Amino acid sequence: MLGTILSLTSAATFGMNAATIRRGVLTGSVIQGMSISLGLGLPFFLIISIVVGSFAQIWEFSTKSYILLALGGAIHFAFGRYCNYRATKAMGGILVRPLQQFSVILSLALAILFLGETLTPLRICGIILVLLGPLIMMRDHKNFTGKMERQNAEKTLSRIKFVPNYTEGIIFGIGSALGFGVSPVFVRAAIGDLNLTAAIAGGVVSYSAAAFVILLIILQPSRMRHVLAMSITSIRWFSFSAVLIAIAQMLRYMALAVAPVSVVTPIQQTTTIFQVIFAWIFNREHEPFGVWVLLGIFSSLLGAIALSVSTNFILTYFNLPEFMVLLADWRWP
Repeated sequence: MLGTILSLTSAATFGMNAATIRRGVLTGSVIQGMSISLGLGLPFFLIISIVVGSFAQIWEFSTKSYILLALGGAIHFAFGRYCNYRATKAMGGILVRPLQQFSVILSLALAILFLGETLTPLRICGIILVLLGPLIMMRDHKNFTGKMERQNAEKTLSRIKFVPNYTEGIIFGIGSALGFGVSPVFVRAAIGDLNLTAAIAGGVVSYSAAAFVILLIILQPSRMRHVLAMSITSIRWFSFSAVLIAIAQMLRYMALAVAPVSVVTPIQQTTTIFQVIFAWIFNREHEPFGVWVLLGIFSSLLGAIALSVSTNFILTYFNLPEFMVLLADWRWP
């Protein structure tokens, strides 16, 4: 139950973060957003580790755990987040979200291979629904592009123009799904047998690894000048996003310390609901809300829920025919 609550709270925070990232990349670049995100995220994790008394645990992990946490951090916070920013800048957070649902399938596949978790008929249905989401969503892309081009033609030069770049958005959206899908398995393998405070300490290790990667990238003089030339508007939105994402990641690490990947990752896909809500509040003019887009998101969300609900729950609360009970009890491998 605690893992579910932590995962859901994390999902809500991720949803608000997605909306703030979208506003940030409208006026700033991806590398500017990454520099603030990790520049503020790491100190945040360090402060929280001191407050909750887990700072000393940063130095107590095994060599294997350090490697897994560092890999998880670099893959998620550096590679996955970079791809997420690029995809969001290219075609908006709402269109990117269904593509990122593929991370659920990847996480589940890796959990089956390396953590001994199993596949059930309910999870197979969830996978199908997740796969259908992007296909449904793309039915609306031509109408949306034409609509945005007409609207942009009517705007004054002072307004921000947005026409989705689907090629770039899809490529980097899938890249972010890969990064976000692989990392939970590394984190779970590193801290799965530890407590919640150790999870926060593990977050410090992961953030440190990702910050080191990004630091190597922005140390180039031209990139450093570009980062320092950030506008006040971009700084404000990227800073807000950095705090939100740090809180969301802290909650995610805590959830992974007390619940399996096959529970945490699917529940966090409810981020979709919160993302649509906050996008409507903050980014109504910069996001698509067409019927097919929302249907695609709904399909992916149903798939994520199917992946997160246990077969025991279904059998306990629903009176199914005997053949369906036998089918529901099937496991692989």
